[in-house]
Amino acid sequence: MNAIQVVEQKQVRLYDDELLAVKAADNQVYVSVNQMCEALGIAPPMQRRRIRDHEILNEGYVLGTVLTEGGRQQAGLLRADLVPLWLIGIQIKSVRDDVRPKLKLFIRRAAAVLAEAFAEGRLTTDPDFEALLAQESEAVQAYKVLQAMVKLARSQILIEARLDHHDDRLADYETRLEAVETVLGDTGRHVTPDQAMQISQSVKLVALELGKRSQKNEYGAVYGQFYREFAITSYKQLPAGQFDRAMAWLTDWYRRITGATAPGEAPF
Repeated sequence: MNAIQVVEQKQVRLYDDELLAVKAADNQVYVSVNQMCEALGIAPPMQRRRIRDHEILNEGYVLGTVLTEGGRQQAGLLRADLVPLWLIGIQIKSVRDDVRPKLKLFIRRAAAVLAEAFAEGRLTTDPDFEALLAQESEAVQAYKVLQAMVKLARSQILIEARLDHHDDRLADYETRLEAVETVLGDTGRHVTPDQAMQISQSVKLVALELGKRSQKNEYGAVYGQFYREFAITSYKQLPAGQFDRAMAWLTDWYRRITGATAPGEAPF
């Protein structure tokens, strides 16, 4: 067995089980074979032999030094992308009846969950998570905005790396950087403090009018709708170039609530 250099270690939750996963110096993700076997209620020695005897699985079966409660120990690790291939080969009759549904879930999701734990910081999974993302709650919208930020920031990092060797891509860099700054923010491109105050006061007026009719505190709802409309997480992050549109949007909302029609009837 080859040995790898572990650079990062995590306990990844896969449904009801905790699995030890590591990221190696080769940028690959590996998982403890013993812990996978324990989660499925099967004997580790037999599975280790089966992995070593398999021409493809053996290529991704390595030794790595991991940190445990008993100190540093060497563990047999399988590369995450090979986990489904290993699991498919397990005899269904070798696992308990109550474990068989879990085996199917592991086959479908284990490799992706293990990779995501290091790629995006996701340490848990829920079989209904994708369905939850289809909802229109404020939490879902915030999650999607943050995911967009991560992806844009990653694009910027990759572009900067390429620029070290390809000066002719400078135009592309400038275009993408503007897109990143729009989401992630550049203090020189945001609205001014005075403009931010105007937005805040306008939001409060809209919320106040809504509250008169609903008998509820509508501030959170109005801010949430504003953030979704302009893909930001704070009104202070609004790009300066979007200020006029934002004020027009709030003014139109206010007029629709109050029935005002003349331009001068809007208080902002």
